[in-house]
Amino acid sequence: MRTEPRWRSSVVVAGLLLGVAACGGGDPADGKVELSYRIWDKNQLPAMQQIVDRFQAAHPNIQIKIQLTASQEFWTKLQADATGGSAPDVFWMNGPHAQLYASNDMLLPLSDTIKSGQVKLSDYPEALARIYSYQGTQYGIPKDFDTVGLWFNKKLFDAAKIKYPDDTWTWETVAQAARKLTDTAKGVYGIAAPPFGQENYYDTIFQAGGQVISPDGRSSGYDQPATITGLRFWTDLMKAGVSPSLKSMTDTYPTQLFESGKIGMYYGGSWNAITFAQNSATKNDVDVTVLPKGLKRAVVIHGLANVAYAKTKHPKQATEFLAFLGSKQAADIQAQTGAVMPAFNGTQDAWVKSMPQYRLQSFLDQLAYAVPFPTSKNTDAWQSQEATVLGPAWSGDKDVETAAKEMAATMNTALGKEK
Repeated sequence: MRTEPRWRSSVVVAGLLLGVAACGGGDPADGKVELSYRIWDKNQLPAMQQIVDRFQAAHPNIQIKIQLTASQEFWTKLQADATGGSAPDVFWMNGPHAQLYASNDMLLPLSDTIKSGQVKLSDYPEALARIYSYQGTQYGIPKDFDTVGLWFNKKLFDAAKIKYPDDTWTWETVAQAARKLTDTAKGVYGIAAPPFGQENYYDTIFQAGGQVISPDGRSSGYDQPATITGLRFWTDLMKAGVSPSLKSMTDTYPTQLFESGKIGMYYGGSWNAITFAQNSATKNDVDVTVLPKGLKRAVVIHGLANVAYAKTKHPKQATEFLAFLGSKQAADIQAQTGAVMPAFNGTQDAWVKSMPQYRLQSFLDQLAYAVPFPTSKNTDAWQSQEATVLGPAWSGDKDVETAAKEMAATMNTALGKEK
């Protein structure tokens, strides 16, 4: 999801290891404690404060201090704080970084919390909860989640006399519609086909029966024929001229092109809904449906989790707060803001109804075949190379199969260093 900061995790492993044993201590004599809770999205701060207020009302001996850290600084600051032994008690975690923190003993194991019934993993989408499990131990409690849908411009579809996309659409339907929608003389293209992972080629890779990384996390799937088929769906659209060029989408972000009425279809996330709803050009003129089917149906699921620092001075209280953050009460508060889809099963209805002009139910309808966002112990070491290695296939400078095999080699080298 686009509100999630990224980091260069390969350069901070040593720092993480240094910080593991730097924090510790017991509870004060009067039983009152203060916990720090670090987040990065200011748009979610009001909801997070409501959740904190609700928790504190029921736990007067536990005070929660929210630390809002800008997304560009979040991971760098967290690494520095961990190195210095001052990591926050509780903080947001995302999939690409979960295994690195867990494998370096930086996260509090939640096995006892789950066994006690304080938290039930069955309350969350299974594929989402799996992202925050490492070597059989759960470290994160899902907070929110996102999937990807096919957004479309109703005005452009009406002008081209094309029926709106629905759950019967396939890859071929998309390609046909993209050709009819494209009018290069007017600067209008049928679809945006940028080399994005979660929103684009990860989904089609899984729909083609391929994989980004092996189930054991030890080898790349980029050199598999099915994976290459999933990549080729996008490079074929580029070759057909029904998408803006790679340079155009670099100069102007694809969502901006879609919002300006220059793109007929856009594979976008549930996180785009609130932005589109706030834009006069897309508030009522676009809609969304489930992703078209490839060889099979699939969609990548990702989302944040709340985690606790392994060396927090107050593990009992931190665990109590984590359990509340993962509760239905907390999810209901999140849903009412419309900013995110809460992870707690059955609480997403308020989010769906918050923007009734869109068929937001589409993002929930895909949970039955959702696939976890691909990660490894040091995700960023290879994921940060995807655009560079695969980009030439999108620009037409390299055959997609060649680029895919180069990406597999790059990825396997990075994975080999994780052992």
